[in-house]
Amino acid sequence: MSYRRIALGQAIKFHGHLGPYLVLGVLAGELAIKKLCCRKYFGLSVKVWGANKKPKSCCIDGLQLSTGATYGKDNIQKLNGSEIKMEFRNLLNHKKAFITFKRELIQRLIETKTHRDSEILAKRLYKIKNYAKLFNLKLITHNS
Repeated sequence: MSYRRIALGQAIKFHGHLGPYLVLGVLAGELAIKKLCCRKYFGLSVKVWGANKKPKSCCIDGLQLSTGATYGKDNIQKLNGSEIKMEFRNLLNHKKAFITFKRELIQRLIETKTHRDSEILAKRLYKIKNYAKLFNLKLITHNS
């Protein structure tokens, strides 16, 4: 299954501006699609905790764009939580991926204060190819 990466310009056009949470949503969704070997749009469900207010809620737009899960199709849910945590489920084989942000990443996000710094961080995050530097990933391959 081939997967074409979401262009940064496409993400900005969809969301309206560039920020690190948008980029992290895009990257987390791409990682989940790849690890679960599932189809975009209808082949998965997404749950995200802790993204209730801006700027953290911008992560949800990135998830929608990269996974194709939308509120209209009812295959993405936003839930209360103290930290961002994401669950992705392949609807065909029921495999799941749980993704959280690395502690170092959370600290960088906290330290980013200005809009300009947010854009710079977002561009740097987008260029990272090794997603293990950003995310904790746990795969569940059995039905549970």
